[in-house]
Amino acid sequence: MVARINTGKDISKALNYNEQKVKLGKAVLLAASGFLKDMDKMTFYNKLWQFERLTSLNERATTNSLHVSLNFDPSEKLDREKLIEIAESYMSQIGFRDQPYLVYRHDDAGHPHIHIVSTNIEATGNRISMHNMGRNQSEKARKAIEIEFGLVKAEDKKNKKVSDLVPVNAFRAIYGKTETRQAISNVLGVVINQFRFTSLPELNAILKQYNITADPGQKGSRIHNNKGLTYRILDEQGNKIGIPLKASAFFMKPTLKLLESKFKENESLREPHKRRAITMIEWKLAKNSRSLTSFADELSRESINVVLRQNGDGPIYGITYVDFKTKCVFNGSDLGKEYSAKAILERFGYVEKQVQGQSLQTGLKRLEEVYNEASISSMKNSLVDLLMQPEYSTGNQVPYPFKKDVKKKKKRGFSI
Repeated sequence: MVARINTGKDISKALNYNEQKVKLGKAVLLAASGFLKDMDKMTFYNKLWQFERLTSLNERATTNSLHVSLNFDPSEKLDREKLIEIAESYMSQIGFRDQPYLVYRHDDAGHPHIHIVSTNIEATGNRISMHNMGRNQSEKARKAIEIEFGLVKAEDKKNKKVSDLVPVNAFRAIYGKTETRQAISNVLGVVINQFRFTSLPELNAILKQYNITADPGQKGSRIHNNKGLTYRILDEQGNKIGIPLKASAFFMKPTLKLLESKFKENESLREPHKRRAITMIEWKLAKNSRSLTSFADELSRESINVVLRQNGDGPIYGITYVDFKTKCVFNGSDLGKEYSAKAILERFGYVEKQVQGQSLQTGLKRLEEVYNEASISSMKNSLVDLLMQPEYSTGNQVPYPFKKDVKKKKKRGFSI
């Protein structure tokens, strides 16, 4: 079992996400604990009122909503009663037994999983601390529940062979064939939370293999001047296609402001792993690789992928090393000038006049193939997480039909 926790300051978003899934026939409400009405008689607003009644008791709390997903192995056949028992046990063990909560079973993924929505504001107005809940209370509860209910252990999932997993291309966002928003949301959930990157180009070096890019807009554009950010689908040639989606529209809010805080945090987190990257690069260079492609191929065997940054069909201006073993991303020049794009290209005989030539373009094409082939093996741990990742919605607003009713309710009140 894999447990994923999202906290926030607007309980309506988590509730709305799950209720919309129910409305679309992709989810079912299994249980409602701590509510005044029977589950089958509650409206959207009855549920929301119960949560907001509590959150209003502590307006100083910066976070007041809990949104958990419990994800199970595809081989497990868990009936309604068993899922409710698991949810009850989990909420009790993390200290939310007396809190009102809703349990939803989602049927829109390749594995069974449930979502639980609750608030950490108690009837007394006190706040239940959720700091490090994922590492502490949730992790202990997960292991205990795996034993109690005889579930497949998360550690066993990570030890499965690569051949047991879906290839990386299955998770790439393909325009017209996958639900764009959900596909991007899933990938961002894994990449932003697990990888250590310190700039937008470094983040895009990872996202590229999923046919996704974070786009700050061209210099001088409104989105660039306002420090905005959109996420786009890429075609197989790396061209942006489809409608850009604002970062603020996603559930986890992967805005430029959030990413910049990650950049700063990741500087120190990746530092202990810099030596491994340098050692591996030096080792492969010492083996006298005959070309840039063979150099990248050798590094991929050590779970380090080489990503070249290029302006269209113009000169290469950067090189990024993505270490999937430590999940750290390094710009070449950050490791040292001898590992920069200029130094690496010169080492393999790509002089200025050759940069735009046919030989380099052919090499780049092969390098891209190597990069994609290597991803299947080097990404195996992240693939396990991605397989178990729930499909988070990015809708942040109450649907229009609900809004219409809200206005009416506010005027005359409504019965609980």
